[in-house]
Amino acid sequence: MLNIKPLRPEWVTLIASAFLLLGCNFVLWQHLFSITDSDTRGIAMRVAFGVMIFCAFNIVLTLLAFRRVLKPVLVLLFMVSAGVAYFMSQYGVLIDAGMFRNFAETNATEVQGLLSLKLLGYILFLGVLPSWLLFKTPINYRRWHRELLSKLLVSVICAAAIGGVALANYQGLASLFRNHHELRLMIVPSNYVGASIGYLREQVVSARQPFVKIGEDAQRNPTWQGHARKSLTVLVVGESARAENFGVLGYERDTTPKLSQENGLIAFTDVSSCGTETAVSVPCMFSNMGRKNYDASKAKNEEGLLDVLKRAGLEVIWRDNQSGCKGTCDRVTLDDVSNLKDPALCANSECRDEILLQGLQHFIDTLDKDTVLVLHQMGSHGPEYFKRYPKEYERFTPVCQSNALNNCSRESIVNGYDNTLLYTDHVLSTLIDLLRSNQDKVDTAMLYLSDHGESLGEYNLFLHGTPYMLAPSQQKHVAMLAWFSDSYQKAFSVDTHCLQLSREKPLSQDNLFHSMLGLLEVDSQVYKPDLDLFAGCRGSVVDGVLARQ
Repeated sequence: MLNIKPLRPEWVTLIASAFLLLGCNFVLWQHLFSITDSDTRGIAMRVAFGVMIFCAFNIVLTLLAFRRVLKPVLVLLFMVSAGVAYFMSQYGVLIDAGMFRNFAETNATEVQGLLSLKLLGYILFLGVLPSWLLFKTPINYRRWHRELLSKLLVSVICAAAIGGVALANYQGLASLFRNHHELRLMIVPSNYVGASIGYLREQVVSARQPFVKIGEDAQRNPTWQGHARKSLTVLVVGESARAENFGVLGYERDTTPKLSQENGLIAFTDVSSCGTETAVSVPCMFSNMGRKNYDASKAKNEEGLLDVLKRAGLEVIWRDNQSGCKGTCDRVTLDDVSNLKDPALCANSECRDEILLQGLQHFIDTLDKDTVLVLHQMGSHGPEYFKRYPKEYERFTPVCQSNALNNCSRESIVNGYDNTLLYTDHVLSTLIDLLRSNQDKVDTAMLYLSDHGESLGEYNLFLHGTPYMLAPSQQKHVAMLAWFSDSYQKAFSVDTHCLQLSREKPLSQDNLFHSMLGLLEVDSQVYKPDLDLFAGCRGSVVDGVLARQ
């Protein structure tokens, strides 16, 4: 049996602060060592940085060092910090409110894909073991007035130490914090504590805000009266599909062999996402706020693109094979196919993206309204890329068969990811072929836009969710494709030759809202023609010939 002597609370907070700084922050220290010199000045700055963080930790824990409070707080910090340390080490993620939102709004299937024995090891050695030792350690508290005096003394000493080292190393530390904003997002546990507070504040603000309608004047343009047939516009929301690895966008590998053969396909080369995670990008791309003005709490209480289209009289359906629409489809028809029991397309609580096309021919055969159909893919969601496609699409080998990406070679990670795009190529080309085969009875079109990109080991980053300001281009440069049937081009006056010529024009997800309104000929004051990517390539049909306006 362990025979641990009683400790004063200030000793417990000192030990806990040291453990958190040294045991749960090796990613922080590794990064700090990489961005500072190993000379005397650099070593002094590292020490000063460590002293400041250690003292800051100790001040906070000292203020919480009360009977029946300190141990539960420390156990919670140890357990959560162990998990955060794992994910930071494994995937190179930085923790901010956006990352916390991404975690809070994920589903069980996505969480399951992140579990591993290595994570269990982190939890046991960095969480359970120190928590058990803390539980076994008796804490000898003084009387309340002496405890308050002790807390004051400890806090003053720590504050003085922070001030002293800051003044002694002012120039170096000021430059370090000014040029490396990522450091504050790497300090465990302050990063996730701050992120959780920011997220909860966002939820409170959102709950207090009134619901706002937009585009209440929306109506279909009179040109709709000239449409001879019903129309089906399919908007495919991709997942983690970075433009850099698309064959039709210039990638050295042919990851899109079928799409490259699709007649009339338009591949836009320079498209930026609104965010680096689904929880931001999806609601942002369907809102009319734009990336710079996007506010998550406001977006939850405001209508978006789908609401405006529905108000204009279009049938709007969201078919989901992912973790939901993040509020964008709350007021339209939702068809969740992610949990179907199809023996060919679904296994292990997950369905392949071909499930999104199931029954689509019957849907077209019975179409009685002009419809916008949104297909939300599982796409290239990591880290288990090998689960995102059937075995017959594993063209690039070897493939990483683990969710512990830093244990795999970069080649095997890229191979697995590229195979997911090969499967997406199959799904999209199958969709286009189906739409083309029905163009004699329905005006059909497809627009594909990925929600965000993906890091595959560049800069020691994996997956996505890095704060936008710090994120590499691989997480922000996304794929966008368009295809229009001949009948759709004529009915909606779309000049595809013009679009081909302008496909290298810089675009972003800010364009989606206004481009869809413009494409579908919906009139509203919320429409901004300068953000409509189709505005300059819209014509009119004169004697059967499409003429540029």
